[in-house]
Amino acid sequence: MNRIKLKNHRQARRNRRVRKNITGTPERLRLTVHRTLQHIYAQIIDDVAATTVASASTVDSEVRAKITKEMTKVEESRLVGTVLAQRAQAANVKTVAFDRNGFLYHGRVKALAEAARESGLDF
Repeated sequence: MNRIKLKNHRQARRNRRVRKNITGTPERLRLTVHRTLQHIYAQIIDDVAATTVASASTVDSEVRAKITKEMTKVEESRLVGTVLAQRAQAANVKTVAFDRNGFLYHGRVKALAEAARESGLDF
């Protein structure tokens, strides 16, 4: 197995391990994070209705307008977390279950989670 396939296989295994314990309920929706080399994506999902309640990413036009060239990726992730929390509060979402989607809880994923907590989401 080449190096890239092995890396993807390990990430998928971590994702399955995390997801078998975390599911969204109507009272406590699921906040999932996806990270790529350039961007970070976050969305709040109602697993019962299979719908996305709120989402934010660095590709989003509202977030993109606030990003400057001097910002690091961690600072961009903090911005995505605050925007997501504001959109969740607009949709009357207070508590969520955090799904790190197989990514390690440090760096950009941690920054997004802490910014969402500071902006009012409870998890």
